[in-house]
Amino acid sequence: MEKVVIEMINAVIELPDELYHILASHGLSKEIISIESKKLLALKCYKDKILSLGKSAELSGLPMWDFIEFLSKNDVAVIDYDEELLDIELDAVEKLGKAFGN
Repeated sequence: MEKVVIEMINAVIELPDELYHILASHGLSKEIISIESKKLLALKCYKDKILSLGKSAELSGLPMWDFIEFLSKNDVAVIDYDEELLDIELDAVEKLGKAFGN
């Protein structure tokens, strides 16, 4: 079996010294800033439809269900139907209801 090697890229957030010290005084270490930044970037990428749910969860560093919960806590819909697609889905449900006598 062939071993898959995943190459990682570092992305750096530059903060003015004063801002970092303010954040640090509130318990936000460099590691926490990095983790939270990735979660927020993943949320934005999912919301803006740049990345799929799975890829956004991967970027966030969270398991899928935890990322879905994170989206919910930040008022981002996991399923986002536009009006036309919602009408199509509702029509299908109505047809199924009629087919099964409901």
